[in-house]
Amino acid sequence: MSLIERHQEILRILSHRGKLTVQELATRLQVSEVTIRKDLSLLEEMGHLIRTRGGAIPATKKEFLHPIALRRNEHLPEKQAIARKAKEFIQEGDTLYLDSGSTTQALATLLIEMSLRVVTNSVDIVLTLEPAPSIAVYCVGGSYRKDAGSFIGPLALDGLKNFRIDTCFIGTTGFSTDGTFSSQNIFESDVKRQALKLSSRKILLVDSSKYGKEAFSVFATVKDIDLLISDKKLGELTDIGKFPCEVILC
Repeated sequence: MSLIERHQEILRILSHRGKLTVQELATRLQVSEVTIRKDLSLLEEMGHLIRTRGGAIPATKKEFLHPIALRRNEHLPEKQAIARKAKEFIQEGDTLYLDSGSTTQALATLLIEMSLRVVTNSVDIVLTLEPAPSIAVYCVGGSYRKDAGSFIGPLALDGLKNFRIDTCFIGTTGFSTDGTFSSQNIFESDVKRQALKLSSRKILLVDSSKYGKEAFSVFATVKDIDLLISDKKLGELTDIGKFPCEVILC
């Protein structure tokens, strides 16, 4: 079994079992425990799992796996409307953080002619802004998460510490009825949390299809943000007046 095949098998088993020990994996895959520990360390760096004492657990639940390539065209009119409204909160010369995600990428496409500094962990946003003549783009490094097109992990967190952000625009996988925001990957949540911490103004972009859903890892609540921008259907699903942050529906 090759290294790649072994890694795929580890992730397959882990997705079904939810928790595994080094000893179990070594026996099942017929390699040494030292080899398994190296495998788990590498897979953790890539954002696939979390090392535990003597084993590992998933960093992402398989039911939340939804590659960004598929998400780009889902609820596109709502995402474009949210992006247009979000642009109204951006001024020339601002330093922004754009989170990875399809709605923030929609926002990035509207900024091409502006003069800005943009910090991001998203490869797609970097490529979107590449032709922009007056936008300085800073991409934090880290482990590359292929299904999200984003950089995560300790290096991404350290990279963000070098910036002072005027406004961050954060996306979310889940928006629960009790006002918590969650993402599909624990390490992705860490980056979102760090960006919120370092930003003077915190804006959450979420289309109404996310409401009532709870993903794997909570990164914030409505108390942690200044403004939530969504589409009008959210107002049909819940009383937006119950949230302590400002809410704009478009």
